[in-house]
Amino acid sequence: MLSTSRGISLVLAIAISGLVAAFLSLMDDATPLLIVTAGGLALAAAYLLINITLEFLVFREIGNIYSLLEKIQKKDLSEVSNKSSKSSISPLRKINSVINSYAIARQKEIDTLQKNAEFRREFIADISHELKTPIFATQGYIHTLLDGAMDDKQVRMKFLKRAAKSLDSLDILVQDLLTLNQMESGVIKFVFSDFDLKEIIDEVIEELEHKASKRKVTINFKYDLEKNYITHADRQKIYRVCQNLIFNAVKYNHDEGEVKITLKSHKNHIQVDIKDDGQGIPPEDLKRIFERFYRVEKSRNKKDGGTGLGLAIVKHILEGHKSKISVSSTVGKGSIFSFSLPLVKSTSHEETPKPETSTLK
Repeated sequence: MLSTSRGISLVLAIAISGLVAAFLSLMDDATPLLIVTAGGLALAAAYLLINITLEFLVFREIGNIYSLLEKIQKKDLSEVSNKSSKSSISPLRKINSVINSYAIARQKEIDTLQKNAEFRREFIADISHELKTPIFATQGYIHTLLDGAMDDKQVRMKFLKRAAKSLDSLDILVQDLLTLNQMESGVIKFVFSDFDLKEIIDEVIEELEHKASKRKVTINFKYDLEKNYITHADRQKIYRVCQNLIFNAVKYNHDEGEVKITLKSHKNHIQVDIKDDGQGIPPEDLKRIFERFYRVEKSRNKKDGGTGLGLAIVKHILEGHKSKISVSSTVGKGSIFSFSLPLVKSTSHEETPKPETSTLK
């Protein structure tokens, strides 16, 4: 009985009523009716006040604390409230608020650990898949040669070339992984210098011209002839950014498609837009395409090459330049990848710009 607010309230109310009756009985003019009435009123008033106080300020808060502790013990913190009660006059409610804050912090830690564990599982699965493909291919070619195909000169050269190609793919994958890891850990330093961004893009287009022509993909490079495109950045790494983005625009375009590269010089920065009219990227995949090994098409084979690390490397390089890569895409219509770099202002007088378009097929 004494473990509930009503039982405690009743006992205390009877005690208070008894004290009031005893006090009134000491008065000479107090009649028995007055003593009984005053005792009854004191009992009722004391019971109501004490019961309300205990119920709302003590027992309810203790119940909330026990409930919260049970959730923490069961590691079920999904329904923990984020409300603060620091301004409350109840010490128990303040204790509840402190425990509540601790539970929320624990929930965030648990969520972070679960995300990290999930990322680790996905990364191990991805890296295992990426590594086993060239390894198994190389093993197959070498074992076939050892089993007797070595005597056939034509087969021997054919299989050795394929094995070498698989090992080259493995080497590229390992190098990309090392590069990405060094960028994330800050080991790789950026060497900044002034250079013409337009020349970099021209070099990349020339490099990819043969690959684009095999699929009859047109690369259009548009810029203003008399504009200044001098930037201050790491030339080698920006070359890799342009190489990755333009390569992807060609690779994931359709046959006889078009890649549009636009270079714009603004007041303080240069913007690069690389647009393709290929298959596009679904909205649910846009936030993840810069993750390691993430592929929009999970069943995509390896015939087109690539390590699945290109966009992750692009993201880290641009972050090292205090810039970022942005993307917009419509499924079935294509994608636009954009980034910007600082503009080094020229001291020479710039005349009215004339648009120029460079086209490679």
